[in-house]
Amino acid sequence: MLFSSVPFLFYFLPCVLLVYFLVPGTLKNGVLLLASLLFYGWGEPRYLLVMLAAIAQGYVFGLLIEKSRGKRRAGLYLALSVLLSLGTLVYFKYADFMIRNLNALTGLSVPLLSLALPVGISFYTFQILSYTVDVYRGTVPAQRNLIDLAAYIAMFPQLIAGPIVRYSDIAPELRSRTHMLSDAAAGTRRFVLGLAKKILFANLLGELVSGFRASQEQTVLYAWLGAAAFTLQIYYDFSGYSDMAIGLGLILGFHFPENFRYPYCAGSITEFWRRWHISLGSWFRDYLYIPLGGNRKGKGRQLLNILLVWLATGLWHGADWTFVLWGLLYAALLTVEKLFLLRGLKKLRVLNHIYVLLFVTLGFVLFDADSIRDAATSVCAMFGGGGLPLVGQESLYALRSGAVLLLSAAVGATPLLRRLITAAQQKTAGRAVLAVLEPVGLCLLLAVCTAFLVDGSFNPFLYFRF
Repeated sequence: MLFSSVPFLFYFLPCVLLVYFLVPGTLKNGVLLLASLLFYGWGEPRYLLVMLAAIAQGYVFGLLIEKSRGKRRAGLYLALSVLLSLGTLVYFKYADFMIRNLNALTGLSVPLLSLALPVGISFYTFQILSYTVDVYRGTVPAQRNLIDLAAYIAMFPQLIAGPIVRYSDIAPELRSRTHMLSDAAAGTRRFVLGLAKKILFANLLGELVSGFRASQEQTVLYAWLGAAAFTLQIYYDFSGYSDMAIGLGLILGFHFPENFRYPYCAGSITEFWRRWHISLGSWFRDYLYIPLGGNRKGKGRQLLNILLVWLATGLWHGADWTFVLWGLLYAALLTVEKLFLLRGLKKLRVLNHIYVLLFVTLGFVLFDADSIRDAATSVCAMFGGGGLPLVGQESLYALRSGAVLLLSAAVGATPLLRRLITAAQQKTAGRAVLAVLEPVGLCLLLAVCTAFLVDGSFNPFLYFRF
């Protein structure tokens, strides 16, 4: 079930919120858990057992680790929990990838398992891993209430696409939380804006991308239009979903971490990854990069750690060599910045942003490609490889017809609108106008989004495959 769907918006969510706010506080986590299981099972009920088994092992090993803290057994229990969590993820997500490569290397014909990837498995696996590791470190106590732990892991707002919420972030709110009207209002605003980003930008940009791919005309302009449209689409798709998740969390009394902070305004690749998918980047930092030694064991070891982290980051996104190469690309860029480039970038005012946008766009061409060969073909086309013409009639028509959408999306990916609203809020007249316009505008946005959902069938979600 997608947030951006009529069944979720007008059937599931209203019923869940009605029951959730009617029951006493002691039952709210139980209602949240049941709603989350229904939400997850809506699309693929058979994989409910996989998630429930993952929750059960995290619960049991969390208790065993805490009981054995300070003893060698605690490390053994942690290792078993990590092995089960990662083993399940590897089986469903990477088994066919490994079989294909084994067959290619050895000439064998081992049959593929052809397993469907359980939705959200990468996200809830990382949440379970962070929970058991934090219990082992003594950062958090083990959760003795199975319903509370299961509600945290399976919580439907962030279950299938994040942000990756650590148990330590919301443990106090799992025990007791305050439901304030101001938080509910802020959450509703955030949800509707995220929905608009998904429906009015990501989906429409996705249609542009599909049109570019279907075109028979091959030009440099078309190659750049397709790359730019996908770069904007994936931002609005994922950040819009994160906004909806954070907004739903606020309505339910939880404060999830931010996941995007205008990443396309970054002045370096290092800064870009501090602004894009923040919860994933901080997870790899705290649970892989720092345990490997971080920057504490010399420059050479630090660069090796960056390489290992970005190999893992690439593979986390998908079981294909394109994702491995995508991770290596960012490992190389971050390494160059660490060694010498970062100091120079800080002195530039425009060229640093162009550099970031260029490599991020090229990275997303690789990210979106079906194979390394397809990615190489697309990149060559962007730079006129193979004698491609710069423009053609079809590509010029596509530019004219998509210019308003692309320009609007580009401006919307900057903090310009937010700054204008902040400036208006500092004036009495501005606050009065916003007090009227905001609720009216949000209602209109919801109505327009609903009209698009009812009228159209193009409503993909890119991060389902991760």
